[in-house]
Amino acid sequence: MNIAATLAQELNLRADHVENVITLLDEGNTVPFIARYRKEMHGTMDDQVIRQLADRLAYLRGLEKRKEEVLHAIEEQEKLTPALRSSIEKAGTLTEVEDLYLPYRPKRKTRASAAREKGLEPLAQQLRLGKGTSAEQLAQAFVSEEKQVATVQEALDGALDILAEDCSVNAPLRGHLRALLRSTGELTAEGKDAQDTVYAQYADFHGSIRRLQSHQILALNRGEREKILKIDMDCDEDSAVQLIARSVFRKPHPYETLLTSMASDAWKRLLFPSLGRELRKELTDAANEQAIATFALNLRPLLMQPPIKNKVTLGFDPAYRTGCKLAVVDATGAVLDTAVIYPTPPHKKIEESRKKLEALCRKHHVACVALGNGTASRESEQFLTEFIRDTGLPISYMVVSEAGASVYSASKLGAQEFPDYDVSLRSAVSIARRLQDPLAELVKIDPKAIGVGQYQHDMPQARLSQALDGVVEDCVNAVGVDLNTASPSLLEHIAGISPAIAKNITAYREENGAFTSRKQLLKVAKLGPKAFEQCAGFLRVAESQEVLDHTAVHPESYPAAKTLLTLCGYTEADVQAHRLTGLNKRIQSFGKDTLAKRCGIGMPTLMDIAAELQKPGRDPRDELPAPLLRSADVMTLEQLKPGMEVMGTVRNVCDFGAFVDIGVHEDGLVHISQLSNKFVRHPSEVVRVGDVVRAVVLSVDVNKKRIGLSMKQVKQ
Repeated sequence: MNIAATLAQELNLRADHVENVITLLDEGNTVPFIARYRKEMHGTMDDQVIRQLADRLAYLRGLEKRKEEVLHAIEEQEKLTPALRSSIEKAGTLTEVEDLYLPYRPKRKTRASAAREKGLEPLAQQLRLGKGTSAEQLAQAFVSEEKQVATVQEALDGALDILAEDCSVNAPLRGHLRALLRSTGELTAEGKDAQDTVYAQYADFHGSIRRLQSHQILALNRGEREKILKIDMDCDEDSAVQLIARSVFRKPHPYETLLTSMASDAWKRLLFPSLGRELRKELTDAANEQAIATFALNLRPLLMQPPIKNKVTLGFDPAYRTGCKLAVVDATGAVLDTAVIYPTPPHKKIEESRKKLEALCRKHHVACVALGNGTASRESEQFLTEFIRDTGLPISYMVVSEAGASVYSASKLGAQEFPDYDVSLRSAVSIARRLQDPLAELVKIDPKAIGVGQYQHDMPQARLSQALDGVVEDCVNAVGVDLNTASPSLLEHIAGISPAIAKNITAYREENGAFTSRKQLLKVAKLGPKAFEQCAGFLRVAESQEVLDHTAVHPESYPAAKTLLTLCGYTEADVQAHRLTGLNKRIQSFGKDTLAKRCGIGMPTLMDIAAELQKPGRDPRDELPAPLLRSADVMTLEQLKPGMEVMGTVRNVCDFGAFVDIGVHEDGLVHISQLSNKFVRHPSEVVRVGDVVRAVVLSVDVNKKRIGLSMKQVKQ
């Protein structure tokens, strides 16, 4: 198999670009580095396409390795024919390879193997060929005390067992039956005790396999694991038996009844259980991949939410009995003050809490409050809005997801950062910093704990971690980090920087002071030329005298960037002073192709350098819509009425819709059918996490705390 050609065809990419990416990956280059700084070699693929290519490359290489193993195993048995070799070499999936290997795989003792030991294989072939006066007469010749075949019926049963097993390892037949199962199969579920559980809708469930949604498959699997649901699979059995029979004989046949009975036995005893398990696994694997893709899709915009810059922020971690924890952080995220107040039940010390909060806000000039959305959030929000309204302070607030905050606050990293604070105060700091810079704070938390997926604990954890870590890496490198202020947990997500090197960078900072150039990175322990090549472009050094160290221009392109400035009549001082507004026009008039050749670089790199020179140190998140900050207005679930128009922030996107925070503590659900007037294949086509949207209330169930919303009836 030509893997590069296969990938190019599957992903609709140029073969030479695919070959270049494979070479770059094999040389140890990271995906962010390849995506950003090797565009001429791959035709400007983005990081997600490159990761997709890398995943598929690993699968195809694994497939080729398995083919070699199977060919070797069959060859050792001296059963490898040219036709079989050709079939294995042409197989496009691991399933096809395993089907072809099945007849040659070492088997445990079976009814068929016992029949073969008794010498009944010739009888099986005679029955298949239909030669002889009657099946009984054929079988009589195989009755033998020596072979331990006592009766004619025992001989016939053994021969039919051999034929049934032959059918079960027939690769083309398995392929046809697999297709039949996929097209006509149904999954059914029943659960006598499911009515009062989250599985109520699956208590009496029938779903066509070809129409099952991934979230349904995952829900059914979990219900089965928890022993609340009993899952079965049904199929068009008559068609399956006919397919098996047709693989053995053609009508008319003297032993048609006998062989049809064998086909039925082969289906019920061997093929259906095997293919059913296989199909359940296939459905689960596909559902897992879809769920992982959705999780990754949600995580990206969550991490890339625009930061609230240059504002003193108060983190408000709500609670009942233990009180609400407060932490004030300055514009850089450094902790200025902490406190605990008790405005919620059972204490309800409203006035005392108000005075303490006002003192904090006035003392530190708090501009924003980040309110956690956990326990007691609703009562805390009511208190907070009344406080803002009564004091008249120019403060806005935002309800921030607490998902993972407790994980961070109890972690080794949380203890290292704030050894003098207890767990709850660390949570308040984390909540404040999430509003200030979501990316820098969320990288400290295991992505699985951030809470923007579905059934994440049911996923293959290694595969989920790989996908989510890739998203975190792409986001951190897309934004870039300040080499002199970034935490080790942020640095370790930069391309080429391992956790050990991240610690060495911070140790170097502590010992030698701030970095004054990118070149200094080469003095960091264990950070060699290859790691420098991968990471340098993603690290900003604001203290450097070299203005290009402030940008995403890679050090290898500094000569090209300086040549571009000279040819267009600019200096590095102009870059520093942001005086390059006319650069694009000068590039146009000079001629892009000519400039690229004069600078010794490709067109994509030329345009990237030009963009960086015009906005040195730019943050791509600044170009996104700002998060929705609230003032002193708050509603309750009871105040919502059908027909009301509301605004909210998308908190989670899943296969069946989107959950939107509209400021009443409970998120409303916009079902996929209510997202748009047009047909929507997946909610991610319309919304993503962090989007601010308008919606109309469709329904409110106060008892179950459910809100139905529609985006079809309002203009976005």
